[in-house]
Amino acid sequence: MDMDSVFSGSFLQSLARLLSDAPEEEEEDDDDDVQPRSSVGAMTPGNVGPVKKDTTSTFQVKSENKKTIWNTEEVPEGSEFDDTWDPREKPEYEISFKQHVGTEDVFFGMTGKDPSTACCEDIVIKIKLPETKYSDITLDIQDKVLDLRTPKKKLLLHLPYPVNSKEGRARFLSEEEILEVTLRRKLDFLSFSDG
Repeated sequence: MDMDSVFSGSFLQSLARLLSDAPEEEEEDDDDDVQPRSSVGAMTPGNVGPVKKDTTSTFQVKSENKKTIWNTEEVPEGSEFDDTWDPREKPEYEISFKQHVGTEDVFFGMTGKDPSTACCEDIVIKIKLPETKYSDITLDIQDKVLDLRTPKKKLLLHLPYPVNSKEGRARFLSEEEILEVTLRRKLDFLSFSDG
């Protein structure tokens, strides 16, 4: 068998028939009737093997209301507060983390706490609100979002960790014109709790 016959079109088609799943009638090849096929140029590696079925499918909308273009589960929490056209400026703020430690943590390291934010129980947010009265502040806390509004300032802050929205505290330091918000984190199985 020479190399020219190995790479001929009829040899490749015979190989494709051998590799395909569907049984096809084999053509009898006579040495006298060997004719070059015109489909050799159209053969690609994709022609070898079983015939692939069309895998295109239509996208099914799983919504109760057919006029909606998204499900409420797809919308991230806090996006209902996001208003890009609001002319109020964003106030300066600072986020810090607070950890409750005892002597067993400081001297003995018994609870396994470390100084990382993963081991912190509280998130403290200090927001600078110059020329603002306490009565002008509107504060809304969700599990992952802090929404603060005053007549001149607006802050929509996505929190770094989920918090217990019912266990937060806020105090306004009027001399410093700072609102200090302390939020208790929702502790997951990786975090440490107070013993």
